[in-house]
Amino acid sequence: MTKHSDKKKKKQKTASITGQSLSTRHTGTFALYQQWDMLPELALEAHDLLRGDHGGEIPGVKMTEEVDDLAAIHTVTILNSQGSRIMQKPEGTYVTIYCKELSVNHHGIINSLTDLLTRHLQKFVQLPSLDDNVLVVGLGNWKSTPDSLGPRMINQLMATRHLHGNVPDEILDGVRPVTTIAPGVLGMTGIESADIIGSIVKQIQPKLILVADALAAGDVSRIGTTIQISDTGIAPGAGIGNHRPGINQQTMGVPVISIGVPTVVKARVIAHNVLEKFWEQLLHRPQLSKALRELPEPAVQNIMQQALQPCHSNLEVTPKEIDDLVQNCSTILARAITKTLHPNMNADFAASFF
Repeated sequence: MTKHSDKKKKKQKTASITGQSLSTRHTGTFALYQQWDMLPELALEAHDLLRGDHGGEIPGVKMTEEVDDLAAIHTVTILNSQGSRIMQKPEGTYVTIYCKELSVNHHGIINSLTDLLTRHLQKFVQLPSLDDNVLVVGLGNWKSTPDSLGPRMINQLMATRHLHGNVPDEILDGVRPVTTIAPGVLGMTGIESADIIGSIVKQIQPKLILVADALAAGDVSRIGTTIQISDTGIAPGAGIGNHRPGINQQTMGVPVISIGVPTVVKARVIAHNVLEKFWEQLLHRPQLSKALRELPEPAVQNIMQQALQPCHSNLEVTPKEIDDLVQNCSTILARAITKTLHPNMNADFAASFF
């Protein structure tokens, strides 16, 4: 082999390494988050991480994008078992609505976002009759602000199942029988949320369950600005590594639609993202890239683990204005669910409630 070819090979090797991120030096970001039990609850974030790790499209997964003046809407569809295994999420459809103004408490913006969310939610709620009963569940802890999205939403919904048969039909024109509940959390009740919901399902036999819950994001920009709708149900506490029994069609016996808004980000995830950006900046400096290239991978892993160690796995970050964000998002969710479940509600009845 000639000296010229040696130089050429060395140059190509340098280029390939300087294009790597800190995570791809070992396991990849998605695998690293999986190791930490911190996989993104937003399917869009998981999709983006996997595309970055794999360097291309994901087998068994389809993603479409729609952008308008108000929001960016991404639909991630996990088509088969292969896509489910790679994404570590059930097969189904995940719609992500991103809008910075979601966190703004403005009457016009709230109305516009309510209409947008209603249009997409209606695609998931396909019930043949207005007489079909729906159970709406608000998961979470009302004593913890970042986890209070579900209970706050329930406080703004109207339960109407008890009215049917007790109120004249003309008043209830366009009003579906709806049951609402905020079951709390295991630490407050001593009962799994899935057990409470399952017992109610056996008693009232709804045709559909709508579940709202706070989510954990992989980026702080998602907090209070993103809504995810899915037809795969929900695993309470999964985003914070606190796995609870799933609430889905398999466990409940009826279709389950989940709606979530990110309210927290793991501190370790934030720190890892900062390290990634710092690493990228170093790689762009010729005088440092050679030294970084010569670092053995075990040394890189050890340095990163030591840097992330102060960020305890249970440490979460939420913005100081989280109370306003959660209240605003819960209002939009409640209004969109109301419009979706009662599309032809009697105006007088609606006025009396709202």
